Amino acid sequence: MNGLGNEIVVVDLRKDSHVFTAGEAAAIAASSRSHFDQMMVLHAPTTAGTEAYVRIYNTDGSEAQACGNGTRCIGWLVAKETGKPSFKFETVAGVLDVEVSDIDHISVDMGKPRFGWADIPLVEPFHDTRAIELQVGPIDAPLIHSPSVANIGNPHAVFWVDRLDIVDLGKVGPMLEHHRLFPERANISLAQVVNRHEIRLATWERGAGLTRACGSAACAAAVSGARKKLTDRIVTVHVPGGPLHIEWRADDHIVMTGPVQDEYADVVVV
Repeated sequence: MNGLGNEIVVVDLRKDSHVFTAGEAAAIAASSRSHFDQMMVLHAPTTAGTEAYVRIYNTDGSEAQACGNGTRCIGWLVAKETGKPSFKFETVAGVLDVEVSDIDHISVDMGKPRFGWADIPLVEPFHDTRAIELQVGPIDAPLIHSPSVANIGNPHAVFWVDRLDIVDLGKVGPMLEHHRLFPERANISLAQVVNRHEIRLATWERGAGLTRACGSAACAAAVSGARKKLTDRIVTVHVPGGPLHIEWRADDHIVMTGPVQDEYADVVVV
């Protein structure tokens, strides 16, 4: 499947006890037929009222705490399977609520953002995480600097730019992902404010690389833009794969809405 071009492989292990190792996940990603940005693995539920416990793997085999585009994908699959319009999935980051209207309108409650430096996490204290001290380029004339940081299940750093091609994100993304400030690495985004209701976004995704869509990064950009008073609390975030509708509600929860696409399905019996 894909969520706005973000390649998602879904594996249903709700009737199987196997848990993928990092090496197994990376091997699946290495195959041209099953390559993924994220792999969503459904396990039997561990909490009453949830449909599944979901493990999320990046291309390199590492585990992610959240994936909004992948959650929309599994939401659509379970909606087709059960006929229900709403349900809950549990991840290591918590329980996510999903509402399915149709294949083009699937909403995920991504929970409450966290902005404390220790919650991101960062290796040292920053009083104001709307802009931390980090830059790329000469000290007296950096190309990008002062990113906003937030945790949306995963750690995110959002650099505010006048244009998305100001740096080669494919080159600076890996360096910033592994910067000493981020002990758990970080997703790195460039964000351009179009107006108070629209943001353009490019993202280097932790453990996956450049991506056509990262739902949690879109949420991070939306809430960070609102915190800096650059945007309103309801915005459309334009990622390379298309638009995502993000609402930062009054109850502090972020709701992301967007489409998914089915690509193909295999039935594997082992």
